[in-house]
Amino acid sequence: MSTPHSTPEEVDQLMLNARLRDELEPFLDESVHMFDSQRLPTQKENEFLESMLAWERAPVLPISRWFEPELKLAPPDKLSDTELHEVLEETIKQLYSQRIVLDFTEHLSDRQLYCLIYRDILPSPEKKVDLPKNFLHWHCFDYDDQPDVWLRYYASDEEREGWSEEMNLPLPPQEQPPYPRKMPRRP
Repeated sequence: MSTPHSTPEEVDQLMLNARLRDELEPFLDESVHMFDSQRLPTQKENEFLESMLAWERAPVLPISRWFEPELKLAPPDKLSDTELHEVLEETIKQLYSQRIVLDFTEHLSDRQLYCLIYRDILPSPEKKVDLPKNFLHWHCFDYDDQPDVWLRYYASDEEREGWSEEMNLPLPPQEQPPYPRKMPRRP
């Protein structure tokens, strides 16, 4: 009778798994249940555990302080339209460099988007999770307060129909967003 042998890589993954579980233990309580590890290969489970540990250890900082030096923008009323457009393009690139992706921006003019970044995004305290595959997606409208924006510019036909049936309200006309722009996307 033969016994199965583990490869050195499998042993390393099991050792890493034990270490990650030990490091996560102080963060777990009865409200958090560990998932069924029998369903995942050890390497995938370790990736998940690493992301949990990174989340637990991540500092909460205003997004402006995710940058070195801190990202500070000129007040919108101090910039001409041309200056604002240039600063906005550079700011979008800087945000993406910290894995911050702005979603649903095409209903906003450059000035409106700049104001949103200046007023809402940069001062917002968020967990800075330092994992290469982790991106913070910022939706540039509030679905609860602005469902018409979603329905008018971004919702699919199926989503629009489902919303209309659920809410029993008429739909706004479906339109192309007025400010199409090419934004960096998560790879």
